[in-house]
Amino acid sequence: MKGIGKGVFDNMPEVQEGSILISEPFLKDPNFDRTVIIMVKHNDEGSLGFVLNRPLDLTLGEVANDFESMSNALFVGGPVQQNSLHFLHKGSVEISESTLVSPGLYWGGSFDDLKWKMKSGEIKNEDIRFFLGYSGWDSGQLADEISGKSWIVANLGDDSIFDIAPQNLWRHILEHMGGEFKVVSNYPEDPRLN
Repeated sequence: MKGIGKGVFDNMPEVQEGSILISEPFLKDPNFDRTVIIMVKHNDEGSLGFVLNRPLDLTLGEVANDFESMSNALFVGGPVQQNSLHFLHKGSVEISESTLVSPGLYWGGSFDDLKWKMKSGEIKNEDIRFFLGYSGWDSGQLADEISGKSWIVANLGDDSIFDIAPQNLWRHILEHMGGEFKVVSNYPEDPRLN
């Protein structure tokens, strides 16, 4: 294994919609280096999620014609179809055609309904996150990566992931999981500097 004790990967929960994937600290794929992914779809056909901690230097208004006045930050959702726009929102306000991911967290929906609810203030800027692209896995691919110890699975069960600064999210979640995960959170990005 890549430097993490076997115990960290014992007794991990099963992946489900709403699960968090935390990349192993020395994962070789630069698309997923120290990333935190929220899973929005997971079934026999495959899995789909969004990277929560990769902000871009772009705003929604710079890339979406109907949202010119919106200054919401955009995030890299993953390496797949990076020309597609997706969103997650939290709270009790539902957007038509959205999908419930976990209690209080929704994926997608009608962009017209979203625009109206953002302009009216029903949905606040801090309660929504926009992504270009997504992270996707074919059937069985994610299970193989998890058994290969590329991902730590957590079922956090709340929407506080929006409230933590993206650059601190990977470390914050591992620290709050405690035990061996807290140790993992302090692994240096370059082990030669240890």
